[in-house]
Parts: sequence; structure tokens; C-alpha cells
Amino acid sequence: MAAGILLGGHFFNAPAGALLPWLYLAIASGIGLIMLEAYPSLHFLFEGWGVVTLTKLALLIVIPFAWDTRVPILFAVVALGSVGSHMPARFRHYSLLYRRVIKN
Repeated sequence: MAAGILLGGHFFNAPAGALLPWLYLAIASGIGLIMLEAYPSLHFLFEGWGVVTLTKLALLIVIPFAWDTRVPILFAVVALGSVGSHMPARFRHYSLLYRRVIKN
């Protein structure tokens, strides 16, 4: 939700000050998701959905340093979120570390 609002705001040139809280919320929600999943084990970082989550978080963190390219970056974040949430289990739970699906 926060990334969608953030993308729309930047796309329609809303004032940056009004959008910063949404950027921080998007980053915080990504960190929160990672922290929730990190409790039992860090294996999720090597699964498809973990890689997508880390990539989205990295792109959001880059925005203040690549301000002129924020709209394309946000398009990528929203696209990754869409793909990641509709990814089949064989890709979502595929471990790059173990080179196999580790959950069903």
C-alpha cells in the first residue's frame, strides 16, 4: 500500500515532504517483514520471495540517493511486489543456497 501511494505521489509530482513518510513506511514495512521471517531462521533470505523482498527494500533505500530516477525505481518496486506475491510456490520457495524447493 505504501509503495503504491508513494509511486502515485511521485508520478503526479506531489511535494516530496508529503511523500517522505510513505517512503519511510514502505522501508519500515519491508524491514518488519524481514524481521518477522528472520526469527526462526535466515533461510528465507535465499528463497525466491526473500530475494524479491530484499531487492524491493534495497531499491526503496536507494531512492533518496537517486532522486531523479525515483519514478522508474518505484515502478520496479511495485512490479516486483506484484510478481513476488503471485509467484508460484516452486519459485517462491526455491532456495538459491540449496538449489531446490525447501517448502511446499
